[in-house]
Amino acid sequence: MLEERRIGITNFVSGLATSKASELTAEQLREGAQGVLRLVEKLQPEKVAIVGITAHRQAFRKPKAKLGRQEGEFIPEGWPATVELWVVPQPSGLNAHETIDSLAEKWQGVME
Repeated sequence: MLEERRIGITNFVSGLATSKASELTAEQLREGAQGVLRLVEKLQPEKVAIVGITAHRQAFRKPKAKLGRQEGEFIPEGWPATVELWVVPQPSGLNAHETIDSLAEKWQGVME
C-alpha cells in the first residue's frame, strides 16, 4: 500500500532504537535532517511527513513549529519549494492523549 501511494519511510538517525526524540542529541537530529534534505532533493516527492514534533523542532531548528503543514518561517532552509512539508504526531504510547481518530485526522492532509 505504501508503494502504491508513493510513500517512503526513513529515519533521521539510523541504527538506534529510541522511544523518544530526547534520547538523541541535537547534533544527531540535525545530521539526520541534512540526510532527509538530500533525499528530498534527490527524489523530489510531492509531500514529506516528519513524524514527531520534538524531533522536527530540534532537527530543523524550528522551536515554534506546530503539527500540520509547515509554511513560511517554518520551512527549513534549502527545502525545495515544490515539496510540501508536514509534521504529524508520533503514534507511540507516549502520546496517549491521541486516539486512532485524532491521529488519522492529523495524517489526512498528508494523504490527500
